[in-house]
Amino acid sequence: MTLIRSILVLVVLAVCLAGCAKDAPLPEPAPVPAPEPAPEPDPTPAYAAVSRDEARMLAASLSKGNQRIGSWTELRSPLEDSLRYILRRPQGAVAVSRPGLTLTWAQLGDSVAEFIGMLSALDIDPTLAADRFVWLKVMPGTLLTGYYEPWIEASLTRQGDFRHPIYAKPDDLRTVDLGVFHPRWQGQSLVYRVDEGGIKPYHDRKAIDGKGALTGKGHEIAWVKDPVDIFFLQIQGSGRLVLPDGTVRHVLYGGRNGHEYVSLGRVLINRGHVPREEMSMQRIREFLAANPDKADALMFENPSYVFFHLSDEGPFGAMNSILMPRVSVAVDRSMTPLGSVLALKTSLMDHARGVAEPFMGIVLAQDTGGAIQGTRMDLFCGSGDEAEMLAGHLQERSEVYMLVSRRVLGAVAGADQAPAVR
Repeated sequence: MTLIRSILVLVVLAVCLAGCAKDAPLPEPAPVPAPEPAPEPDPTPAYAAVSRDEARMLAASLSKGNQRIGSWTELRSPLEDSLRYILRRPQGAVAVSRPGLTLTWAQLGDSVAEFIGMLSALDIDPTLAADRFVWLKVMPGTLLTGYYEPWIEASLTRQGDFRHPIYAKPDDLRTVDLGVFHPRWQGQSLVYRVDEGGIKPYHDRKAIDGKGALTGKGHEIAWVKDPVDIFFLQIQGSGRLVLPDGTVRHVLYGGRNGHEYVSLGRVLINRGHVPREEMSMQRIREFLAANPDKADALMFENPSYVFFHLSDEGPFGAMNSILMPRVSVAVDRSMTPLGSVLALKTSLMDHARGVAEPFMGIVLAQDTGGAIQGTRMDLFCGSGDEAEMLAGHLQERSEVYMLVSRRVLGAVAGADQAPAVR
């Protein structure tokens, strides 16, 4: 059987038996493993415009201090990154089409450009964000989690206690775009490998870390002391390696094996190891450290595996731009297009003081995540101990609003002969 024919057979089997796997073509950090509450039947995710008066009250409460910035003009650089990404999209194509909102990439770009132009004025009067922009609430609500950039002791060579490898994307990992076979599979892909028996799913975590499927094949880019550090690095999607001579290298997302992500936090809860109300990234680490005989088997429960590459800059999100702490968020791009300007209303815990602080800020959709689906979003919390603590515990029901220019929406409504948004 030829390779092409084998691919077609596997595609048909995959679709008929189990559905097609999805694999985003751009870097995507995976989410913090703390599980969300048991899913409830929700209405179709949508956008609902709030009144100008309500938008003005929300805009008046915007606080730069929430985001550790001194002026809204500090968002200019990441906003310009967002605009460059938007301008690279097919301008006539639809960027978002959900109940309550449909925009092309050109219209989204016009809106972001207008927001950039009024940053200085926002320092004087934040309610301008309501006068010139419609606030479209993400419905039915948003579960906000967090991710961060871990710092890990590592070596670029195997030595001493540095025995556990971080792998680059293997050269035998291949991806096929299923959309070229049939329109119904548009946007879906299949990750696979080829051996003498034909094409097969790529190696899962147990095969790689438990059975040495990649050992000695030259894909190692660094070594660390603790395999749990690698596990959490893969969940976060990027990190910083602190080398024995004190130098620091960024380690960035390079690809994934195509297997479905399984939350270790959910596994620990379902098996009665950790109460749901105690679940956090830190609690998972504590359990694995206290039960080293169970650690490998528990980590193998998550078959998804992430590969990396070294860099002198980072971390980068799905738009291939550097993420900004407390500003960049990971979204489901089918719900919220990358490049969007959003307002986030939530609470962030200050663990040093043990109090939750109200947060009302401007955030930017600049990243994606393997478990970020629908209205859920993931806030990039930065790097270091404080960011780790915040990201590890963040699981907050929040309100999110997409900000779209009234001028742009007025043009859309005029073209569609629909009522203008208030």
